[in-house]
Amino acid sequence: MASLNNSLLLSLPRSICQNRRLIAKLAKNDFKTRYAGSYLGIIWAFIQPIVTVLVYWLVFGLGFKSASQADVPFVLYLTCGIVPWFYCQELLLSGTNVLLEYSYLVKKVVFEIGVLPVVKAASAFFVHAFFVLVAIVIGMLYGIYPSVYLLQLVYYFAALVLFILGLVYATSAIVIFFRDLTQIISITLQIGIWSVPIMFVLQSFETKSWVWIFRINPMYYIITGYRDAIYGHVWFWERGWYTLYYWGWTAAVLLLGSVIFRKLKPHFADVL
Repeated sequence: MASLNNSLLLSLPRSICQNRRLIAKLAKNDFKTRYAGSYLGIIWAFIQPIVTVLVYWLVFGLGFKSASQADVPFVLYLTCGIVPWFYCQELLLSGTNVLLEYSYLVKKVVFEIGVLPVVKAASAFFVHAFFVLVAIVIGMLYGIYPSVYLLQLVYYFAALVLFILGLVYATSAIVIFFRDLTQIISITLQIGIWSVPIMFVLQSFETKSWVWIFRINPMYYIITGYRDAIYGHVWFWERGWYTLYYWGWTAAVLLLGSVIFRKLKPHFADVL
């Protein structure tokens, strides 16, 4: 099992480097073809998240008048939290079905199918980058301007990608044999958005004994990190033990995902 695991983890960076142009081309085509045939085309990729943010803001920000941290407006607090969640959701859903979608490539012996989840990660980046920019602009409208702390968004994005890719390597392999997994993941994500402080402020529940349940979710680290980078002015190493906790989870997920992927890989072509 160890050899299978090491094989994928060690060969993947090399495969990405060797196939970087192909990955970029596939990611670009993947992004374009997703909305091919519709009048607005790729504009739909940006409209849906914008509408979602507006609905949450109207309901929780204006309707329930939810509070945010200190002097930070709720719309900024909400946007900074939901942006990484959107990426997590998109990559996990699309990445789970990537081998089914590119089954014609899976059946080719010479093609390194281990890079296909990376294609989905790159494809989802286009919309993610746009909404990071939206969050920054919202902050500027409220007098919160970009600072040197913003540079650590690169770190938090990389951390997010590695964690979700670990999950995707497992789910994309399993879904070939258990197609219901896609629906299970979709439902889990609908519930999961409430397991992290996106629409509510966790500090409001500090006196509750069960508040730790939210903090053990690895996505809490990423969402808090995005807020730290855009307006919180806190470096990731200041998170101390929680940074170690997150990377412990990420390493475990990558190891498990790579083992499952490698173990089931010889059977992909037969089932597809």
